[in-house]
Amino acid sequence: MKRALIFCLLPLAFSTQPLIAETHAGYPIQTTPATGGEGTVNQADTNAYSLPQGNLSMTKRLDFSVGNSFFRNPWVEAPASTDARDGLGPLFNTNSCQGCHIKDGRGHPPGVDEPPVSLFLRLAVPADSVKDAELLRKHGFKPAPVYGSQLQTAALPAAKPEADLVIDWEPVQEILGDGTVVELRKPEYRIENPNYGPMPANLLVSPRVAPQMIGMGLLEAIPIADLEALADPEDTDNNGISGKLNQVWDVASQQTLPGRFGWKAAEPDVHQQSMGAFAGDMGLTSSIKPTTDCTPEQQCERFTHGGEPEVSDKVADFVTFYAKSLAVPARRDLGAESVQKGARLFNETGCAGCHTPKYQTGEVADRPDLSNQTIWPYTDLLLHDMGPALADGRDEFLADGNEWRTPPLWGIGLAQVVNPQSGFLHDGRARTLEEAILWHGGEARPAADRYRQMAESERSALIDFLNSL
Repeated sequence: MKRALIFCLLPLAFSTQPLIAETHAGYPIQTTPATGGEGTVNQADTNAYSLPQGNLSMTKRLDFSVGNSFFRNPWVEAPASTDARDGLGPLFNTNSCQGCHIKDGRGHPPGVDEPPVSLFLRLAVPADSVKDAELLRKHGFKPAPVYGSQLQTAALPAAKPEADLVIDWEPVQEILGDGTVVELRKPEYRIENPNYGPMPANLLVSPRVAPQMIGMGLLEAIPIADLEALADPEDTDNNGISGKLNQVWDVASQQTLPGRFGWKAAEPDVHQQSMGAFAGDMGLTSSIKPTTDCTPEQQCERFTHGGEPEVSDKVADFVTFYAKSLAVPARRDLGAESVQKGARLFNETGCAGCHTPKYQTGEVADRPDLSNQTIWPYTDLLLHDMGPALADGRDEFLADGNEWRTPPLWGIGLAQVVNPQSGFLHDGRARTLEEAILWHGGEARPAADRYRQMAESERSALIDFLNSL
């Protein structure tokens, strides 16, 4: 069955009876499977991330279906008879949104002899805070000369890709408190065969794997005051956690606003993030992103464009609606003893200090399905220092080279059901949730160290809890 036609949801049959205590160690504990509020869907197979909000009206589901078609189907070189989807490239990483967000889920690092489709490198060079002040205010970083802000590893037949991305994996052993040995893998990135001259000697690279798409409209609906209340950049409460809101440029309003989307929270809303992906990943222009990542040296103007803009406002609105309307799947095994034990350990170890469990969304104009919903995303959407092992050394607005946004954990237990190759963390290096925990450093190091010292039965319970999300 085509994903665009999947609207038959199983009935929501969530128990209203609490299965476990509602708070523990000062943090709330989820007592309902309805992670995404009234729009939660009962789906736990390969389509778990691909359904519309369960409380979306039938009329709006038609809009969802149209957005899905533009998200899923490939864009092509211009000119083409499919003029609503032409203008690809000439430089790009993939030819469809689905190419990165596999079944609306996470991407993964490339396998042996596999092109890096759902993982790419952000590029930059060090900036001068005075000389480059305006550039930093509106872009958050200084793009690399000639190669821009993102390495494009694919191109139209008459063009050359920017370069090849090669990943070398170094094994890293972790020995836990009870002697258990866990083998991690550390990536080393190489850029080979550059086609537009040598790479700058001071090049900064930041690997990014495509994240899952569920619940983005709900995350956008969290009142900013709630996130500001969680921020503690100076760690005034002395708990070792100093999360901060990124402050980024909003193209539509031409002002600086809090960021909440992307691995470094560098985008203020779903629409701008989506249009940024069209421009950077597929070489497609839109009203708010009228230029792509092509630079003058690459002479992209030689190629026929697919209209001005190539992604029309109407198509852009459909894609944004789709991205904001993907439902969150329900929790599973909520009453299992190991899951209940893991929920308590999650709070006790301090994981909930950044992965904030619960919010109430605000009022969203024309979107009752997103309004006033009790949701459990397990994120504070703030920037945190994750330590040198995960650092990329590349600033982005207020995010420094050690900082990453806390990713939402809802649906994480289904990530490898949706895409068996799915990896965890910003670059997909972690093949399991345990590996992801063990890479945590910086502000999260104390929580990861507590995990290292747990008995095997406790570690297993914590992983069972995460897999139930």
